[in-house]
Amino acid sequence: MNATDDLDRADALDQQFLNIVANLDFPAADNMISLQEAKLDKAQLLSLFESQLVSRQLDFCSRRLKNLNQGFYTIGSSGHEGNAALALALSLKDMAFLHYRSGAFMVQRAKQLADYSLENIIYEHLLAQVASTEDPISGGRHKVFGSLLLNVPPQTSTIASHLPKAVGTSYAIHLSKELKLSGHLSHDAIVVCSFGDASLNHSTSQGAINTAAWLQEQGWPLPVIFVCEDNGWGISVPTPTDWVANTMKHQRGFHYIAADGLNICDVYFKATQAVQIARCEKKPVFFHLKTVRLMGHAGSDVESEYRSLSDIEKTEAQDPLLQSARILIEAGLMTGREILAWYQEIEKLVTALSKKAVARPKLTHSSDIMAAIVPGKKNIVKKSPLNLEDRQLIWDKAWLQRNQQRTLAQCINWSLMDAFIENKKLVLFGQDVARKGGVYHVTAGLQSRFKKRVFDSLLDEQSILGTAIGLSHQGLIPLPEIQFLAYVYNALDQIRGEAATLSFFSNGQFTNPMVIRIPSFAYQRGFGGHFHNDNGIAALREIPGLVIACPSRGDIAAQMLRTCIRLAEEQQRVVLFLEPIALYGMRDLHQKGDELWLSIYPEPDQSLVFGEFGIYGEGQDLLIISFGNGFYLSMQAQEILKKEQILTTVVDLQWLAPLNVSGLLTLVKQYPRVLIVDEGRHTGGISESLMAEIMQGLAPHPLVQRMTGCDSFIPLGEASFAVLPSCADIVNQARKMLTRI
Repeated sequence: MNATDDLDRADALDQQFLNIVANLDFPAADNMISLQEAKLDKAQLLSLFESQLVSRQLDFCSRRLKNLNQGFYTIGSSGHEGNAALALALSLKDMAFLHYRSGAFMVQRAKQLADYSLENIIYEHLLAQVASTEDPISGGRHKVFGSLLLNVPPQTSTIASHLPKAVGTSYAIHLSKELKLSGHLSHDAIVVCSFGDASLNHSTSQGAINTAAWLQEQGWPLPVIFVCEDNGWGISVPTPTDWVANTMKHQRGFHYIAADGLNICDVYFKATQAVQIARCEKKPVFFHLKTVRLMGHAGSDVESEYRSLSDIEKTEAQDPLLQSARILIEAGLMTGREILAWYQEIEKLVTALSKKAVARPKLTHSSDIMAAIVPGKKNIVKKSPLNLEDRQLIWDKAWLQRNQQRTLAQCINWSLMDAFIENKKLVLFGQDVARKGGVYHVTAGLQSRFKKRVFDSLLDEQSILGTAIGLSHQGLIPLPEIQFLAYVYNALDQIRGEAATLSFFSNGQFTNPMVIRIPSFAYQRGFGGHFHNDNGIAALREIPGLVIACPSRGDIAAQMLRTCIRLAEEQQRVVLFLEPIALYGMRDLHQKGDELWLSIYPEPDQSLVFGEFGIYGEGQDLLIISFGNGFYLSMQAQEILKKEQILTTVVDLQWLAPLNVSGLLTLVKQYPRVLIVDEGRHTGGISESLMAEIMQGLAPHPLVQRMTGCDSFIPLGEASFAVLPSCADIVNQARKMLTRI
């Protein structure tokens, strides 16, 4: 079999269905469960078969459109159409995070809408296939299964990356009940997430499964169904026989239920059991749906390169549509001729609607494409001033200290306390943040004051961030903590691939706002090594739509944190709050005992303008731009240079993404010399962007130089300071720059 023949398996599959139904020569069925046993009535069976037929014809159409260069997505659902019965067993109140082979599921689920129209649902799927701006979920940005009305947030790659947030959403259902808050999901809702057998091997799926079992071990209600649609293949890599069953049958904390995905009756019968357990017993279920994969992984997948023709044809003979047709005929509901007429009628409808969809508008301008990166929601929340008595009661002994000079860590702690008093939707969690109060005690005392709203997680960054996404799906505002900056890279895809993309791929309809707190950067003494002292943020800064805030002093941190929480709640933003560890307890600036790095905790009504710089000094000889520890060192250098009659102005960027470029250029053009102090690495540091913006945006431009950390990991002990900028380095560089003009 050559590649051309292989790409034409759609025609072979189509012809096989026509021939077998016409001749009533159906393959033998392994599972003979009856309609009565499945508790499936005749109307429901007909509806399920219709959904299967529609899904199949949409798959055929996607390949025709691709061959005409009119369609752009050919990962199909053929062989997986049994998942329509799972959709029938669920309710619209149940949230579904779906695998990319969920065509029949989506068609069947749409039938629960009061104004459902088969023609409309087909047309909407086709609009997605041709990447039209009228696609109701992504607006032409991607072919995804998603719908606000159907309670299906869109997923893109679905290589298990959606499983942690499914667990988090399930966790949030009971948490919102405990907190007496109404959320997007009702308290009797369940969460379902589907994925392939190959994805079961991914560390993300294993982490999500482990998290679910860990929560179940502690008695936490967790109404979630993991649906593994097992077709035996991961593109070209076969899954070992019985691998999924042997792996999951005895998984602690889970109910394991297996179903024959080729038999629509068996799927429905088993799915109702799974839903019953998840909804009533509030326990996780692993629903093992055995399917087949027809027509390869996608239209570009040449199966003959790794499978024999006989093997492919053997799989095609197991087509679930043939089994459904047999059930209908044996039940006396339809004749073979009627089934063929229905099959061809749907084909004609899909073809006609595809011609209409192809003509619809597409995205052509970058501004239109990028419009959904930042959510359009701006829910201005009017809050009453904090009740003085409430504050006094919760602050307790700290109340009498509130006007005393405080460190960065203490101001963050107090700002979190006030934020929790003001906003009942805030939830804080992470490893060691509750009873211990965090490694650096920044969250000390919060759990005792706010109970279930502050809790410890297991040690798994994927699960921490996935839980945050899930909590936000329920309408909460999560404040997860990742223990160290380097640790976030263990789970970066939960930020980059999941949280930051949700608005983009749903055209702003779904959002997952949060503020992720991360103890960050280097310059720690007595503790270190690159996993605890990390200065690289390039991978975070490149994520579209992400807000990155970095305070350096206590009063600024409190005001910035309030702004970040407001950005999350009112604008639905995903925010990273990078807290310089070395400055947590810093008291002095120039000499021991001067206590110039302490500050008075600002009142709750004071916040920082999003994008605003901190500007210190009025010197015109040199402008120093920095952030974090670099800002602290620059302030030290400013005083030393002043004694040498070199007058400087120091800028604390504060907001590292998005950069306030226009404000920066307005400021920079007032100075003859600019020094950028970047504690990050020389390659990929923020100074690269700042230099580029200045050079491109100003003509003539001032003398601009940058000082950075080395392209090195951070070593242990005092050696760490050898690869980082120092106060002395800044002073020396400033002196050299003054001699050049």
